[in-house]
Order: sequence, then structure tokens, then C-alpha cells
Amino acid sequence: QVQLVESGGGLVQAGGSVRLACAASGRTFSSYSMGWFRQAPGKEREFVAAITRSGDNTLYADSLKGRFTISRDNAKNTVSLQMNSLKPEDTAVYSCAAGPRFYMTRDVRNYAVWGQGTQVTVSS
Repeated sequence: QVQLVESGGGLVQAGGSVRLACAASGRTFSSYSMGWFRQAPGKEREFVAAITRSGDNTLYADSLKGRFTISRDNAKNTVSLQMNSLKPEDTAVYSCAAGPRFYMTRDVRNYAVWGQGTQVTVSS
């Protein structure tokens, strides 16, 4: 049982960097793997990254690995997404979500609790 709120989105030029944060309320945050997803207008929601509940392992979309980094701080009930070398095609609403307790997954259907999202716009 968690509630999630994203922040940190905004306008950035191509090649720049943005760090998104997801703040969780509730006392069981550390029990869940966490994921980041994005959705551009007219497109389906796309997996970005996931992290185990302890933060000891991560999972990335193949096309994004090397540019994006997911991390978490369970003491502060936060999960972050560091986004580097941004491209116009990264423009989307980015959402964090709580996932399975014991494994990471790319499947959006396995995430039950979602934040409302934050807009990232990358200009060329």
C-alpha cells in the first residue's frame, strides 16, 4: 500500500539531463520493486527501468540502457530516474509505479499503483 508522486519534469534541450523523483507515502515502500514508464501522445505506455526492493539490481529498456539510471533511497521513500543525453524522442509523460515484491518486470500489467506522472519535453 503506497501512494506515489512524481516531480522534476520540465523543458530541456537535446543533449541535456533531467533527474526525476518519485516520492512515496506509506510504511511499506521498501517491500516493492519500483519501475519508471513513459507515454508519448498517441503511443502506448513504454517500460523505462525497474529496480529491486533493496536497490541491489536494476533492469532497463534495451534502447535506454547507458543513458538512464534508476536508483532508490528507502530511508527517504524515494526512487529517482537520472536521464542523460536526452533526445526529442524522449519527450513523454514519465510515471513511477510500484511493482512485484520479489522480481523486476517490464510488463506494465504487473504494476498496480501509479503516480500521476510528470511531463518531460526535449527540444531540438
